[in-house]
Amino acid sequence: MPNNRQIKKHSKKAGLPPGTLVHIGEKKTEQIRITLIDYNEGNFQERVVETIEECFPFKETPTVTWINIDGLSSVEIIEKIGKNFELHPLILEDILNTGQRPKCEDYEKCLFMVLKMLRYNGESSSIQPEQVSLVLGQNFVISFQEEVGDVFEQIRDRIRNAKGRIRKMSVDYLAYTLIDAIVDNYFLILEKMGEQIESMEEELIAKPSDKTVRRIHALKRELIFLRKSVWPLRELINGMEKTESSLISDSTAPYLRDVYDHTIQVIDTVESFRDMVSGMLDIYLSSISNRMNAVMKVLTIIATIFIPLTFIAGIYGMNFKFMPELEWKWGYFIVLIIMAAVAAVMLIYFKRKKWL
Repeated sequence: MPNNRQIKKHSKKAGLPPGTLVHIGEKKTEQIRITLIDYNEGNFQERVVETIEECFPFKETPTVTWINIDGLSSVEIIEKIGKNFELHPLILEDILNTGQRPKCEDYEKCLFMVLKMLRYNGESSSIQPEQVSLVLGQNFVISFQEEVGDVFEQIRDRIRNAKGRIRKMSVDYLAYTLIDAIVDNYFLILEKMGEQIESMEEELIAKPSDKTVRRIHALKRELIFLRKSVWPLRELINGMEKTESSLISDSTAPYLRDVYDHTIQVIDTVESFRDMVSGMLDIYLSSISNRMNAVMKVLTIIATIFIPLTFIAGIYGMNFKFMPELEWKWGYFIVLIIMAAVAAVMLIYFKRKKWL
């Protein structure tokens, strides 16, 4: 995003004390939707709740509880969640500030994580970001999203149908699966961007234009934004893996290492794409230069051929009175034949030199 947009966002907080709850960012939805999923190995329930107070009794239950809030326009709901689940005021402040950098912070009673969930808009060939905040507690995970719609539907399906090991694992495994789903979605975005790069490479070779250059610069900006979203994620996952918090169990550590490897793979792919896009600019400049050289080559050959012809025509166009050739009956045709012969000899010479 442009820097001036970031400045406008943060200007809303100017002069306010730390922990002041103000929504900073684009308001993507007016309606707040709260969903609750509570489960263990043998039991499961899922419902959309009308008020946030309905979620509060699940704070002390021994089951795993996942509370998902879609929409950040209601500061009151965020305040109630923070008060009931004993969240630090700075956590609530960061949840409402949608310009946060991906990070993981340990608040003893909970772990707070900020990630960027990305969507690829095929029509505009742009990446649309959404901030996802996760709060990992003793037996609950609270996720905050800017709008309805996410990449977690497969996780919900696994919980509903008891697929895999998710219903048998603790709450930190749920937090891992949410992070893993976000990271896996990056690969889909990279696949789309890879297809776009291939398309532009073909266009560069076939018929480069100013429009192609604009597309290259736009793609380069998107890759820079993607890198800024993914690079801090490596530190986030590494911090979760190495934290001394009791909220992360030893059984979940191998899965965190696996998603860490995926993050490194995404970063490497982004760097490769950036190198390819930078190379595409060089290809464009080389292609334009080659086209110009080809044009100049043709024009130079034409000018070179016409130099001796112009010389001959210049001699016989001087209009001196005493020029014997001017009185010849076949003089005009002989001069034309000589000029044609000179041009033919020069063309043969150019071809032998492989200048043509």
